[in-house]
Amino acid sequence: MQAMRDRLYGDLLDPAQVDALDVVHVGAKRMSELAEALRVDASTATRTVDRLVANGLLRRTSAPDDRRVVVVEMTPAGRRLHERLSRRRRVMLLSVLEEFDPDERLALAELLERLVRGVDRYVTGR
Repeated sequence: MQAMRDRLYGDLLDPAQVDALDVVHVGAKRMSELAEALRVDASTATRTVDRLVANGLLRRTSAPDDRRVVVVEMTPAGRRLHERLSRRRRVMLLSVLEEFDPDERLALAELLERLVRGVDRYVTGR
């Protein structure tokens, strides 16, 4: 896994930072929403955001409905880097999946969805 991460992200970002960009790329998030989506506590999300802000990839603003609430959003540089990383991941995944026939890809997708649902049930205790 480390070799794959190194090849995908190099020295650009650590996996936690990539995860944060993945969450924020769809739209600005309150810090509490980001922490929940990443399944980490608020202090861990804050440290990750601190590094991304320092690198000019995210910016903090106030929520329009409550100026006390911190919202994070991508900067143009963050969007460019996220797209670059997304392209790398697509190339890697397509390369790996080309060895699977269409039925195997479908079965894999269904099993992965089941796995994610199981993890979610475990984490939420439902």
